[in-house]
Amino acid sequence: MLYEQIRTGGCLSYLIGCPQTCAAALIDPELHQIDRYQGLAARHGLRVRYIIDTHTHADHFTGARQLGRIFDAPVVMHRDSPAPFADLRLEDGDTLRIGDLRLVAMHTPGHTRDSMCLRIDGAVFTGDTLLIGATGRTDLPTGDAEALWDSLFNKLLKLDPATTVYPAHDYKDRCSTTIGDELATNPRLAQRDPAAFVEMMRQLNLSAPTHLTEALRTNMSGGKTIDQLLAESAATIPFLSRTELSARLAQRDNDFVILDVRERDAFEQAHIPGARHLPRGQLELRVNDAFPDPTVRILAYCEFGKISTLAAATLRELGFARAVALDGGMKAWRDEDYPIEAGPTP
Repeated sequence: MLYEQIRTGGCLSYLIGCPQTCAAALIDPELHQIDRYQGLAARHGLRVRYIIDTHTHADHFTGARQLGRIFDAPVVMHRDSPAPFADLRLEDGDTLRIGDLRLVAMHTPGHTRDSMCLRIDGAVFTGDTLLIGATGRTDLPTGDAEALWDSLFNKLLKLDPATTVYPAHDYKDRCSTTIGDELATNPRLAQRDPAAFVEMMRQLNLSAPTHLTEALRTNMSGGKTIDQLLAESAATIPFLSRTELSARLAQRDNDFVILDVRERDAFEQAHIPGARHLPRGQLELRVNDAFPDPTVRILAYCEFGKISTLAAATLRELGFARAVALDGGMKAWRDEDYPIEAGPTP
């Protein structure tokens, strides 16, 4: 089996492939690693046949939907997954054929209702059901400590002790473990009594994942992340550097409009000399009155450069084909001691 483990912080994803047929699958892909997955598949000469999520992730953004389009491959999840973009839904015991490889689904609810592990000869991809020295948490949406105990002790841990375990997370730079090692050393598995295990899981008092709300929203619905929106907008517009803008101000080049899209109090406290003010939230409603000439060059800026990226992209969609955004925003402009003004627009 061809095998690549891809780490994104504490998140682990996997590219596995059949060396005889060059068929492959991606397991638990992360949104920000899409280019890397494409590069690895190309380097090994693999054709990705399946994109698989072992469960609905709450702590990172799945790249499954986008990769399914890129590789023209079905997105695979368990039957209980709420994700509308899942093309192929597995049940316990279903097998995926990846060339000469066979990947068998084990429904292991507990961390989430739709959690599943994936068995292959001598190994198992456990998602968040079993981690190295830990287990998946059960205090997030659809988590169930009693179901996790059953999935662990009546299913997963009955595999051959030599079975290699590849989890979906590890925060100590470890790559894998075995069923036998976890039975011997994992402190959570020491609680083999169901009631004691459930009580232990309920007392963990873990902090919520950083991107919990956004991750669940996008992973369950197929919607876009904020980073995706920003990246898509940034790809449609050019940017102007702070150095270039400073030079133009010094030369008194008045061939463009500087547009501050922050809220009024921020604008009046400090803004770029000569800037006009139009908050991002009112842009579409007031743009026709503010800029009757669609050929005008508009330089949008905000505090950090994100909202102005969206504003410039919107202006271009509205027909202002010369709209650009300031690279870095007002904070970077102030930090570098470029000139500022205060007060309302004259």
